[in-house]
Amino acid sequence: MKFETQAIRTQTETTSQREHSTPIFPTSGYVFDSAEQMRALFAGEEEGNIYSRYTNPNCLEFEEKMKLLEKMPYAISSSSGMASIFSIFMGILKNGDHLISSKAVFGSTFQILDAFLPNYGIQSTFVDAFDEKTWEAAIRPTTKMFYIESPSNPGLEVYDLSVVKAFCLKHNLIFVIDNCFATPYLQTPASFGADIVCHSATKFIDGQGRVGGGITLCQEEEHFELIKKFQRQTGPTLSPFNAWILSKSLETLAVRMEKHCANALEIATALESHPELNWVKYPGLVSHPNYELAKKQMKLGGGLIAFEVKGGLERGRAFLDGISMCSVSANLGDTRSIITHPASTTHSKLSEEQRLDSGITQGMIRLSVGLEHPEDILADIYQSLEKSK
Repeated sequence: MKFETQAIRTQTETTSQREHSTPIFPTSGYVFDSAEQMRALFAGEEEGNIYSRYTNPNCLEFEEKMKLLEKMPYAISSSSGMASIFSIFMGILKNGDHLISSKAVFGSTFQILDAFLPNYGIQSTFVDAFDEKTWEAAIRPTTKMFYIESPSNPGLEVYDLSVVKAFCLKHNLIFVIDNCFATPYLQTPASFGADIVCHSATKFIDGQGRVGGGITLCQEEEHFELIKKFQRQTGPTLSPFNAWILSKSLETLAVRMEKHCANALEIATALESHPELNWVKYPGLVSHPNYELAKKQMKLGGGLIAFEVKGGLERGRAFLDGISMCSVSANLGDTRSIITHPASTTHSKLSEEQRLDSGITQGMIRLSVGLEHPEDILADIYQSLEKSK
């Protein structure tokens, strides 16, 4: 079946009530037919539900859909994207291990790598994901993993996944990618050799800013079992209700992403010539430094645009204050357009040097393009640019 059909027609087995839509299973525990069945389930000899911290029918349906869409054999959901990312590191790496990460990552991911993992004896080195010399220089005997985002948050850098995979094969590294911005509709990193793919399902997968959730997908059963063991014992569980919402949301992911991308391309093209902007970056623009690579790896350019207002930090804040229709929020991937100033919000915990090293300037604006009419989105941006001059 094609992407859209898999997203719609994959669901749990119909109950005796003959429902057409999957019901929500809001239960913390499950009953067993016998002591032997209970023993076999806990021993892993029989598949089935034990406790909703472990599994739940709604979570399993969401995971099954994501496995099909990402073309990967193993998946485990979690309460948030950051819970999934942290579980990857803590489930697989151990005291004394080292990993390489692109400099251009989400602020919370940077904090985990830079501030928290060292407390567990796990070290990280941040590299320029376009400069393979920095990758080689970062390699240690204890290096186990290479972590990237593509497109990156918030600078929309696009990295060559095949090159990253070749490097990982050369040094026997686990290739991990956050595919949140592209979603499986626009990009399937497994096709380019990724070993582990993660998402903040809170974003485009939900698509309407309603619930939090995350998911990790693996090519290797060994990696999956390690992450699953960590999550089951520490408890970053996705709730049945949130899993139900996310699974239903996948049914409209394809049509939503088509519209997000069409709107984003129209808006990015219009903004390129605006005199109050220093630059505009969007993977679907010919002017994007990795436009050809984005065309090769992604179906469309995505729903995010980055641009820099003239006037730096104060102008960036004034621009946000001047916004009328669009939402000023730290979220993204919503039906409603959302504008964020990364230097003072999502990446504010980084030093100025760290932000610049990640390509985040003081005047950078991140626009998550919604499903409103593009002319209305542009009109709001134009009036705020004029007001904030």
